[in-house]
Amino acid sequence: MLKLIDVNKSFGEVKALNGMSLHAKKGSVYGIIGPNGAGKSTAVRHMAGIYRQDSGQVLVGGEPVFENTEIKSKIAYVPDDVFCFPMATTQDMMQYYKSFYPNFRTERFEKLRELFDFDIKRPMRKLSRGMKKQAGFWLAFSMMPEVLILDEPVDGMDPVVRRSVWRLALQDVAERGTTMIVASHNLRELEDVCDTVGIIEKGKMLHECRLDEMQENVVKIQLAYESERELPPELHVLNISQSGKVKTLIVKGGTERATELLKSTNPLFMDVLNMSLEEIFIYELGGAGYEVKDIIL
Repeated sequence: MLKLIDVNKSFGEVKALNGMSLHAKKGSVYGIIGPNGAGKSTAVRHMAGIYRQDSGQVLVGGEPVFENTEIKSKIAYVPDDVFCFPMATTQDMMQYYKSFYPNFRTERFEKLRELFDFDIKRPMRKLSRGMKKQAGFWLAFSMMPEVLILDEPVDGMDPVVRRSVWRLALQDVAERGTTMIVASHNLRELEDVCDTVGIIEKGKMLHECRLDEMQENVVKIQLAYESERELPPELHVLNISQSGKVKTLIVKGGTERATELLKSTNPLFMDVLNMSLEEIFIYELGGAGYEVKDIIL
């Protein structure tokens, strides 16, 4: 449905995207994660058709996005800082977007008043950050998009509204086949909503796969020995910590393979622990040259 193929983008001497590739299937929820400056916002602005790539392709449904009015009419973008004209109200912006988006549904906009309960005749620039974000979602949901692109989407919104917004977004994914792209630092929240994750660093895709596969591929194992033992050389260990006789290993390569290799060393006990997306992110970047220190396990 949505693809970036070997996309490059520079701003002066700064290489923001460096051969970036990404593949999001129709009806999927794709989470983009990476450290500050990795290129997340630059990538989503290419998907939204705001930036033109220096080289490579940005495609939705096989069609290029940039300056493609028909394709862009199927895309809704909620940025970190929601756009509005200087004196425009939410109602003004509703009329503005309605003129550009053929699938805009006024009746849906009216129904969503129950969720987004604030004065739509108040200038958006006078709204709080959280309320301005709500206005952005309100407008985006009313556009009935095929692709919904979110950049740090729920920052500043209260927990009750956050939950309602996610529920509505996931409902559109399930019922309408909306493809949702989410770039965020809130990995705990992404873990609850995403089915596919892409980890990017320095404008490149480090790792892209289904979240359940990623969680299976990187595992945390605790074990203890009567006396010190060497670990199997075939084991791909990302990190080791030790407290007394208990070792905690972060291992890449899958649970079954790792446990089979470690059983051959005859540990006193061995336990496989669940890893959060945040931990996987930290250790994947650790493998890319980051120093992982003082991780609480």
